[in-house]
Order: sequence, then C-alpha cells, then structure tokens
Amino acid sequence: MDMAVDVAAIKQHLIDPEICIRCNTCESVCPVNAITHDDRNYVVRADVCNGCMACISPCPTGSIDNWRTMPLVRAYSIEEQFTWDELPAELTAEQLAASGVTTVDEAAIAPPATPALPAAETGEVPFNSAAFGATVPPWSAAHAYSNLYGPKQATTATVVGNFNCTEAGFANETHHVVLDIGAMPFPVLEGQSIGIIAPGVDAKGRPHTARQYSIASPRNGERPGYNNISLTVKRVTEDHHGKPVRGVASNYICDLKVGDTVQLIGPFGTSFLMPNHPKSNIVMICTGTGSAPMRAMTEWRRRLRRSGKFEGGKLMLFFGARTQQELPYFGPLQNLPKDFIDINLAFSRTPGSPKRYVQDLMRERAADLAPLLKNPNTHIYVCGLKSMEEGVVLALHDVANDAGMAWDALGAAHSNP
Repeated sequence: MDMAVDVAAIKQHLIDPEICIRCNTCESVCPVNAITHDDRNYVVRADVCNGCMACISPCPTGSIDNWRTMPLVRAYSIEEQFTWDELPAELTAEQLAASGVTTVDEAAIAPPATPALPAAETGEVPFNSAAFGATVPPWSAAHAYSNLYGPKQATTATVVGNFNCTEAGFANETHHVVLDIGAMPFPVLEGQSIGIIAPGVDAKGRPHTARQYSIASPRNGERPGYNNISLTVKRVTEDHHGKPVRGVASNYICDLKVGDTVQLIGPFGTSFLMPNHPKSNIVMICTGTGSAPMRAMTEWRRRLRRSGKFEGGKLMLFFGARTQQELPYFGPLQNLPKDFIDINLAFSRTPGSPKRYVQDLMRERAADLAPLLKNPNTHIYVCGLKSMEEGVVLALHDVANDAGMAWDALGAAHSNP
C-alpha cells in the first residue's frame, strides 16, 4: 500500500529584483557567504542561508526582506533567481499540497542548519570587517526619509552641472554631477544615496536596473536653499581585473549635458547618517568616490561653522587614491581651514614614491586618533573599495589596543562602514 510522505518545507529567503539597487550591502555583511550576484540580480543560496538575519537591517530599500514557503526539494536555485525580473508569487496551499507539503506550521519551519565558516589556512575563522558595521544611526542624527520613489515610480531630475573633479588629461576621471529635482519633494541627509536608471536595455533586452550613488551634497542642497543634490561618479572603463569594459550607468552619467533629464529613485539609507550633536567628532576614511558622503558631511559642518552653530567637534579625514591627479576634489580640499578639518592623503601609485594607503596614515597618526577613539562622541565612517575594509579595521584595532583600549568593544560603538 502506498504511503503519503509529508515533504519538508523551508522559509526561503529571497531578494526582490524590482526593488534591489545593487548596493552590495547584503553580500558584504552576510557571515556565511549565502548571497551572491551576477550583472543584474542579487540572490540567496537556499542551502547556505542560515536565517541569521544579519542582512536585513542594513539593506537600504527593504528588498532583502522577502520570504517564500517552499518544499525543500523545490527551493529556488540561484540559477532560477538570476533570471527573475520580479519575485514569484507565494505558493498556495493547494500547490504546496501537490508537492507533498500537507501541513505548514509557520513557527516550525526552520532555516537550513548553520554551515561552518570556511577556515583559513591557519585554522582561524577569516577576519570579518563587516561585523563592525552599524545598522542604526547615531542617536543625534536627523530623521531620514527613504524609498520615496521606487523603480516603477521614478521621479525626473535635470542636470544643472557636470564637471570633471579630477585633474584633466588622466584616464581615470571622476565627475561631480549636480541634479535639480524641481518641485518634487526629495529630502535627503548626508550619508544617504540615490539610484539612477540608465535608458535603454541590457544584452538580454531588459531595461537597465538602477545603479546606486552616494549623495555628495549636504541636506540643504548643493546650492543652499535649492532642491538639488550632487553626486561623485567615476567613469568605469575597466573591470576589477583591468580588462576594458564600459560601465553603462557611470558613462551615461559622466556624459550627461546641462539640461538633460535623468530618472531618479530613492533616497536610500537610514544608518550611514552623520550625528547632529554639535560637539561630536567625525573620523572619515575613504577612497575614490567613497569621498561622496564625506564631502556632504564636511560641507554641512562647514556651513554650520560659517553660521556660528559649530561648537568644536573635530573632523579627521583619511583619503586615498592612486595619484594626486586622480583624487576627487583635491583642489577644494586644500582650501579648507586647517583648524576645521585634519586632512590626511594617501597615494598608492605616485611615481618614485612608496605605496601608501589610508591604513598606513592611520597608524602614523595614532597619537591623534587614539584620543578620538576614547571619546564616546566620536563616529567613524568608512566608504570606498571593499578591499580596504579589512586593512582599515585592523589599523583601528592596532591603534586602540596600543593605547590600552579594547577595540572589539569600541568598534561596535564607533563604526559606520
């Protein structure tokens, strides 16, 4: 006699491709490497995800917070997820029953067993700099609005400025782009980001997905009192392996002319916000276009200082680039008063000079950095190439420990990667 078998069910974690802005936050913070991506979608491996929820809070759009009850044997593969333009509907009770799932106890559906983290050759767990990332903003940060405009309800912005903010004549150019949003409400805070949708379709004939860019202007606009924002965008002409490639969104933005219009979504982000406490200290560590949110914070503080509302909180900047000529905003940085911001520049490809990175400068400035780490009103922001995160956190670890402080406790309190 045939016996019916009750098939196991799981609560499968999925990412909504319609909302995702490809910011890579989820993949960077996942402690078990369950999240991966192709040139279009971010996806979750059902056989690896352990339901730890580490990726939920940092996601700026909420696209990460999606789940489907599925028969374990029919869990969506990453290959299937890569083809999606939208999430599949939840299976009905009838569909589940047809797959052998006869009862669904939501409370009893457990995620897959936690896989062991891969061990390094030394037998130690690999260093995880993402563990020091903040998921909540500083207590004194202003309230951030987010997700006001989604991919299906994008708003239109007009280009009112576009200029190369690195030295002209070099292959690696970075543009400072100013967008006027007109009469549509678009409140932003320093540390937030937006998405821009390039026109046209990809190689598969599908509309391009939005690309995320940090806002480089302060809350009251690139031009104070106007409903406008600025972006820092590097023209992408090669991939991470040095092979020629033409970045769709970056080249589209860098080629925009004054008067052109763009489709804008966002704003995004509620954790990477600057403190409003007037005596708070801000340590900013960045490379390349990771300077965008740092420029926004610095400019807002500069405007506060000019208005007499600045009460002495320190600003310390560690800024890295390959050469001085490729450093965005090099000229304007030199004009900031020395008693307003402590600027430290690292160049890794200056001919005839040794390679220097931001973490090298941090160790050199340990005597000045350590007192800031001891101060509970200090906030640390890291933005740039993901490859620099580990070196930065290890440098902070060394500076703190050499000064007699326990970095593990300090890092959780100060960091905003």
